[in-house]
Amino acid sequence: MTDFPFNFKGMIRNGRRLLTLTLKHPALLTSIIVTGLVFGVREVSGLQSLELLAFDQMIRLRPSAGADPRLLVVNITEDDIRSQNRWPISDQVIAQLLAKLDQYKPKVIGLDLYRDVPQQPGHATLLKQLQSSNVTTVMLLGDEDTGSVPPPPGVARDRVGFSDFVIDPDAVIRRNLLFVTAKNEKYYSFALRSSLQYLADKQLPFRFDAKALHIGTAIFPALDKRAGNYQALDDRGYQVLLNYRGNTVAQQVTLTQVLKDELQPEWVKDKLVLIGTTAPSGKDLFLTPYNLTATQQNPKTPGVLIHAQMVSQILGQVLDGRALLWYWSEPGEIAWVWVWSMVGGILAWRFRHPGALAFAIAVASGGLYCLCFGILLQSGWVPVVPAAIALGLATLGIVAYRLLHDAFHDALTGLPNRALFIKQLQWVIQHHHPFSRRFGSSDAPSIAVLFVGLDGFKAINDSFGHRLGDQLLVTTTDRLKACLHPTDQFARVGGDEFAILRRNVQDPAEVTHLADQLQRQMTLPIQLDGQDVFSTASIGIVLGRSNSNYAPEDILRDAHTAMHRAKASGKARHEVFVAGMRVQVMTRLQLETDLRRAIERQEFRLHYQPLISLQTGKIAGFEALVRWQHPDRGLVPPNDFIPVAEETELIIPMGKWITHEACRQLKIWQEQFPQEQPLLVSVNLSGKQFSQLNLVEQIEQTLQETGLSGHSLKLEITESIAMTDVESTIALLQRLKALHLQLSIDDFGTGYSSLSYLHRFPTNTIKVDRSFVSRMGDESEDSQIVQTIILLGHNLSMDIVAEGVETAEQLASLRTLKCEYGQGFFFSKPLVVEAATALLKSDPQW
Repeated sequence: MTDFPFNFKGMIRNGRRLLTLTLKHPALLTSIIVTGLVFGVREVSGLQSLELLAFDQMIRLRPSAGADPRLLVVNITEDDIRSQNRWPISDQVIAQLLAKLDQYKPKVIGLDLYRDVPQQPGHATLLKQLQSSNVTTVMLLGDEDTGSVPPPPGVARDRVGFSDFVIDPDAVIRRNLLFVTAKNEKYYSFALRSSLQYLADKQLPFRFDAKALHIGTAIFPALDKRAGNYQALDDRGYQVLLNYRGNTVAQQVTLTQVLKDELQPEWVKDKLVLIGTTAPSGKDLFLTPYNLTATQQNPKTPGVLIHAQMVSQILGQVLDGRALLWYWSEPGEIAWVWVWSMVGGILAWRFRHPGALAFAIAVASGGLYCLCFGILLQSGWVPVVPAAIALGLATLGIVAYRLLHDAFHDALTGLPNRALFIKQLQWVIQHHHPFSRRFGSSDAPSIAVLFVGLDGFKAINDSFGHRLGDQLLVTTTDRLKACLHPTDQFARVGGDEFAILRRNVQDPAEVTHLADQLQRQMTLPIQLDGQDVFSTASIGIVLGRSNSNYAPEDILRDAHTAMHRAKASGKARHEVFVAGMRVQVMTRLQLETDLRRAIERQEFRLHYQPLISLQTGKIAGFEALVRWQHPDRGLVPPNDFIPVAEETELIIPMGKWITHEACRQLKIWQEQFPQEQPLLVSVNLSGKQFSQLNLVEQIEQTLQETGLSGHSLKLEITESIAMTDVESTIALLQRLKALHLQLSIDDFGTGYSSLSYLHRFPTNTIKVDRSFVSRMGDESEDSQIVQTIILLGHNLSMDIVAEGVETAEQLASLRTLKCEYGQGFFFSKPLVVEAATALLKSDPQW
C-alpha cells in the first residue's frame, strides 16, 4: 500500500483553528447580537408599522395587473343618489337594476348592499328578484363594537356571504378574510361566496382543514400570528394576504348607465357583476396601500372595489394559477435578517474609509430593497425593514467595535496596545490574586511579565526604510506568537517593544525557558527585500511575588528596566528584575534631569591639563576637560555624566560650549603670554558631535567669534569614531583641515583602526593611550608597543603625544624614543583657569 503524505490530524487541527477564528470574528458575533436585538424589538411589534409601510410602498410600485376581464362593477355614485333623490336607494330601483343586468346573462350578480330592512316601494319585487340562483347577497357578522346585519329575508344561506373586512391597526386593509367557523356554523365571505357561485359550473370541490382552504387543486393557506409583516396577527378564521391587482381591478359602470341600458352586452355576459356604492355619502370607504392618506385626488377605496380585489384574487388563484402572496416561516426570516446583518458587519470590517463604507452600505441597502421588490413581483414577501435595520445596526456595531478596537490595539500588528495590556494585567491582579499564592514552603510567582525589546531595530529601520521595518515587526510578532500559550496575553507596547503576560506559572524556570525560546526565534534570519536580516532581542522579566501590592504600571516599568539592563549587559539576553535595578534607573533618570538643567544654568567648568613639549620641557598648550559643578553633589566626575550626555545627545550643546569656551580662554592666554610658538588647545569631539551636518560651519563660526587662529585649535577624535565610516570620516577631516585646524587621533592602540586607512587620514597627531605609557619599563612589552606607535607616527609625518606620564622614568623613556609631547600628572593635573594662568606665569620647565 502506498503511503500518502497527508496529515489528517493536522488537517483537523487546522480546521478547528479556522472554525474557532471564524466563530470569534467580530462580524459574526455582531450579526448574532444584532439579529437577536432586531427580533426582540419585532417580538413586541416594534417594527410592524414600518414593515407594513414598506409593504404598501412596494405594492404601489408594482406594475398593475389591469382590470380582471371576469368582473364588472356597478357603482352607485353620488350622481346616482342625487338623481334618485334618496338614500338608501329604494328596493324598486335595485330590483330594476338586477332585472336589467339579468337580461345580459351574467354568471353571478353580487349585491353588496344591506337589504335586511325594507326600502319601499318595491320590497316584494326585490325579494322575488333575489331568489334567482345567480344572485349573492351580504350580511354583517359584526363584533363587540359594531352590531350584526342579517341578510335579506328569504335568501338561501348558500348565496349569502359576510362583508366583514379585516382592518389593520393603522386602518389599512391588507388581508382577505375568506372563511370563518364558529359554534359548528360555517360563514363564507361575500367574495368567497360569489367566487364559488361563479365556479359552480366547474364542479370544483370546496373543503377546509386546520391549515388551509381548498378549492379544487388550489390551496389557500391560512395566515398565522407571525405571518409576513405581522408580529401579533389576529388570525381567527381563514385569512390570506390580499394580493391587489392594482388601482384598477375591473371595468366599472354606474347605476344610471344600467338603468338607461347604456351597456354593451359583452360587458356583462358570463361576468361576475358586483353592485355597491362608491359615493362618499354611503360611508362604505376604506384605506388600502394605494391611498394611505386619503385626499381629493386619491380618495378612499369603496368597499365594493375591495370585494372585487378579493374576488379577483380567488378566481386568479383557482383559474389562472396566480400565486397568493407567500412568506417565509419565522426561522427563514431569522436567517434572512441574520444574512443582512452579516453583510453589514463584513462591509464595515472590510471598508475603513468612511466614504467607501457609506457607498458600500448604500449599494447594499439598494440591493436589499431591489431584491425584496423583485421577490414581491414574484408574489413573495420577505422582511425588508428588519433586514435594513439589521444591516445598519451591524454596520454601526462593527464601526463602534473598530473604533474601540483601534483605541486599544496596534494598527500594524493587530496586537493589544500598552493601554489594553495594562487593563488586562490589572484584571489578572484583581481576579487572579497572583501575588498571594505560595508554592511549597517558599514564595513563588504565579504570573510573569516579559518585556521584549528588539536589538538594533533603529539601524534596520534606517537602512531598509519604514516599510520593510514594519514588515520586520509583523514577522517578529508572528514568530513570538508561535512560542506562546493560547492563554498568554501578548501586546505591542512600544515601537520595537512587546510585552507578554503569562498566568499560572508553576516554576520560574518555565519563564526563563520561554525567554530562551523567544530569543532563539529572534536569531533566525528574516528576509527583507530579498536579503537575510538578523536581529536579536533583549528581554526583561518580572516575576509576581506574594504579599506585594504591585500596580500594573509598576510591573511593566520594572520589566522595561530589566530589559534595558539586558541591553546594557550585551544584548540578546534576558534579565530578571531585582529591586536594585529600580534605584539605578531612578538615579540615572535624576542624573539626566539634572544634566539638562546644568546646560540651561551653565554649571559646567573647563579644567586645563598642560601639554608639555618634551624637547623644550615647556608648556606647549592645554587639553580642555569638562567638569560639572553640581549645586548639591559638588564636582561630578566626567565618567558619571559624559555617557549619559552621549546617550541623550546633550553632548552636542555641551560640545559646542566646550569648544567655544576653550577657544575664548586660549585667545586670552595667547595675548597674556605671547611666545614664538603660540599656545594651542586640544578639544575632544564625541561621536555625536562628529556626525553633525553643520560641524564645520560651527567650528568656523567659533573661530571667528573668538578671534583664534585655526592653527591653535586641535580637535581630537577616537579610533572607533574614525573607523565608523572611513570614507565619510576622511571627507569631513579634509573639510576641517581646510580651516587650518590640527587633528589628532586619541587613545591610539585601544580601538580597531586599520593601518591601511591610517595614512589616508589628514591628521597631525597620534595620542598614545595612557594604558601603554603607565606600564612602560625597560624590557616591558608595552615599551615595545609605544616605540612601534612612535615610529609609525613619525613615518606618517605625525607628532606623538604620550598620555598618562606619571614618573621621571617614563619621561626619560619617551624622550629617548623621540616622542614630541607628554601629558600627565607628572607635569600637572587638570587645573582651573586661575591655576593654569598662574602656572603659565611661573614658566616651568621639566
